[in-house]
This record gives sequence, C-alpha cells and structure tokens, in this order.
Amino acid sequence: MKIRKAIIAVAGSGTRLLPATKSMPKEMLPIVDKPIIQLVVEELAAAGIEDIILVTKWDKKPLEDHFDHSWALENDLEKAGKTKYLEEVKRIAGMANYIYVRQAPQYGNGVPVLSAASLVRNEPFVFVWGDDLVKSEVSFTKQMVEDYEKNGNLMIGVQEVPEDQVDRYGIVKLKEGTMQIKDVVEKPAIEEAPSRYAQFGRMILNQDIINVLKRTPPGKGGEVWITDAIQTYIKEGGKFFAKKVENGEWMTTGDPLNYLKAILNYAMDRPDLKDFLGNYLNKIKK
Repeated sequence: MKIRKAIIAVAGSGTRLLPATKSMPKEMLPIVDKPIIQLVVEELAAAGIEDIILVTKWDKKPLEDHFDHSWALENDLEKAGKTKYLEEVKRIAGMANYIYVRQAPQYGNGVPVLSAASLVRNEPFVFVWGDDLVKSEVSFTKQMVEDYEKNGNLMIGVQEVPEDQVDRYGIVKLKEGTMQIKDVVEKPAIEEAPSRYAQFGRMILNQDIINVLKRTPPGKGGEVWITDAIQTYIKEGGKFFAKKVENGEWMTTGDPLNYLKAILNYAMDRPDLKDFLGNYLNKIKK
C-alpha cells in the first residue's frame, strides 16, 4: 500500500530547554526563521505524505495555529505588497491535511502511536518525533518511503555515532552483512555496543506493530516504549530494518547544545547568511 499518512509525536514538555519552553512548545522554537516542526512537516510533504496526524497535549495551541491560515496576517501582507511573505504563510497551511489528536494519559514514545491508531488502521505509516531533524539533499522520509515501496520493509532511521557516544542512545544489533535488525540495545556500555548505529525518530510502521504495541507493558521508567514493541515483533518472527541517511545528517534539538548546532547547520546552508555567519564565528572564537 502507498504510504499516505504520518504520525508526529509532539506532546513532550521540552524540559531540557526551559525556560524557553515554559509557554512555547519546543517544536515551535525557530531554526533561523522556521519552527522545528515546520522543517519536519516539509520533509514529510516532500515524501508525498498527505495526512499529517500531530499527537498533542493541552499546551500545543501555538503549534496548531502555525499550520492554520492566519487571515488577518495574510490580509495585512497583501495590503502591504509583501508578496514573498504572503506566499510563504499560505504555503504552510497547504502543505498537508493536518489532524490533531490529544495524547492518551500515559507516558512513553509508543503512546502517540496508540493515541492515533484508529486513524492509520490497516495501512503503513510514518512515525516521527517532532524534535528530530534530518537535513539531507533528498527528504529522508522520501528515502524511506521509496525503500518501502521497493521492498515492503518496516524500518527505523539510524546514524553512526562516535564510539564514545554509543552509551547515550538505543543501538541496533544487525544481522551480519545486512541492515536487518536482530535487536536494539538501549544505551549499552561502550565495550558492549553491538554497532555504532544509533536509532532516531523516523520509522515506517504498520498495523502489526500497533497490535504488538497494544499488548506491550510499560517498560523502563514505567513508560510504553516503541522499541520494546519492535523487539517483541522481531522475536516473534517479524522483519525490521535499519535505514541509514543518504547524503544528510540527523540532528536532535532536544537540549541547548544540539539545538544550537542545528541552528548553525541550517544557517550555514543559507546563501544569505553563510558568509557573514562564517566570518562572525571565526571572529568570536579567537
């Protein structure tokens, strides 16, 4: 089946970015002049995703408003002749069909899938974490969707990390000579890591994974983890694959350092900013 839908988990509180996230969803923090969540949605739209289901909570109204039409703003921009900005704000509202679902009162990164399960029944879908960015020449979601259309593989995005960082992530153990996942080891000791491939928030899932997730008990920290369901699915004979980013890079934005790194990466890719920013960074590092 063609993949038409995506679920984005955006119900987190952004604790590590307080106080900036006290009254602003972390996914709305800007990467230069676009919110994090807009970059995620643009990646999905470039892959042909039509319906984007955002799993939210009570304080995410600014996020919902961002993807709606702003009639007063559009009218003001039109009167002022600011055509460039008018076209951009209209484009945001038209990138996809947006659906908003409140997250169930549980904790864990598997809960957004359960909360939106009735909207993706019996069809494959993309599952995304709303604070993970993938900056690539071709939309990484498009890379995954094209792989799925060729092979029918369920998969999760992975990226090699330095050896001294493997204990920070879920690390995949691969079947020898392939990208098929045998297991996922959560934050292994450096000397025990089965690979250097860290998983991140880009997945292609289906009803089979949902069915396993529904019977997955809370795990570490009393939370429902999507990786626990994937591990069970594999143990019960299912096939699940790791997908590397081609010509690009995964960047998390959930803490101050990585958020700043993401801003700099995107800014240095802008012709109108690159030269000035490069010179300025060289100046202040002296």
